[in-house]
Amino acid sequence: MGIPNKAGVFTILVMIGSMDLCNAQLKISKWQVGINGGVFVYMGDLTPSPLGSFKTLKPVAGLYVSRVLTPSFILRTNLVYGLLAGNESLYSSPAYRQQRNLSFSSSVKEISELFVWNMYGNNNNEIGKRISPYLLGGLGLSFLHVSRSSNLNKSFFVNDPRVEAGVAADLKNTPPGMILILPVGAGVEYYLFEKVSLTAETIFRYTFTDYLDGFSLAANPEKKDFYQSYTVGLVYKFNKVGDNVACPVLKY
Repeated sequence: MGIPNKAGVFTILVMIGSMDLCNAQLKISKWQVGINGGVFVYMGDLTPSPLGSFKTLKPVAGLYVSRVLTPSFILRTNLVYGLLAGNESLYSSPAYRQQRNLSFSSSVKEISELFVWNMYGNNNNEIGKRISPYLLGGLGLSFLHVSRSSNLNKSFFVNDPRVEAGVAADLKNTPPGMILILPVGAGVEYYLFEKVSLTAETIFRYTFTDYLDGFSLAANPEKKDFYQSYTVGLVYKFNKVGDNVACPVLKY
C-alpha cells in the first residue's frame, strides 16, 4: 500500500472533522419521567404475618422525574399517593386478634429522593439489553391521616389488664401526621421501544414510629410499623433532542 499524498491526507482530515460536526448535532437528554400504580401493604402490629397484611391491600399511584447521572446511576424524585389499612378481625388465629379487634385506615402522601443503581449500566439502553434490573434507596417524608377504632372484648382480656390499659392510652395519643421514611427497593426495567420502558418494582419503607396504625401500647411497643409497595409502570426517556445533520458527501 502506498503512502497517501498531501491531497489524500487533507481529504481524510476533512472527513474526520465533518464526522465530528455531524455527531455534535446529536444530544442525549438526561431527563426521564415515569408513572406507576399498584398496591400498598401494611406491615405492623395488626397483622400476624411478618410479610404484611395482604388481606387489606390498598391502591397506590406514583409519579416521578429522574435525572440520569451516569449509565449506572439515576437521581429520582418520587411522588406517591395511596391508602393503608389493617384489621385484626380478619384473622381467626391467634384467637386474641378478633377479640382485641383493632383496625385502622390512613391516606398516604409521600415525597422522596431516591438514588437508583442500574446494575447493567444501561439507563439509556447503552448496551442494547432489553431487561435491566436495578436497586434503589433514599430518604423521604410521608404525610398521614390515620383513622382507628377498637371493639375490644374486655371479658376476654380480664386476666391481662395491660391490653385494656394499652388501648385506652393509645387512643389518647394523636397519631403522627408526618413521618420520616427510608425507602429501599428493587425493580426490573424492560425496554418496549427506544424511549419507553415497562417497569416492575417493590419498595419497602422503614419508619421510626410504632403509631403508623394508631396503636402501640395495646399491641407490641417493641416493634416499629412499616409499609411496602408493589407496582408496575411506564418510563418515558427524552433520549434524543435536536436533529442529526446528514454528513456532506465529499468529492475528490
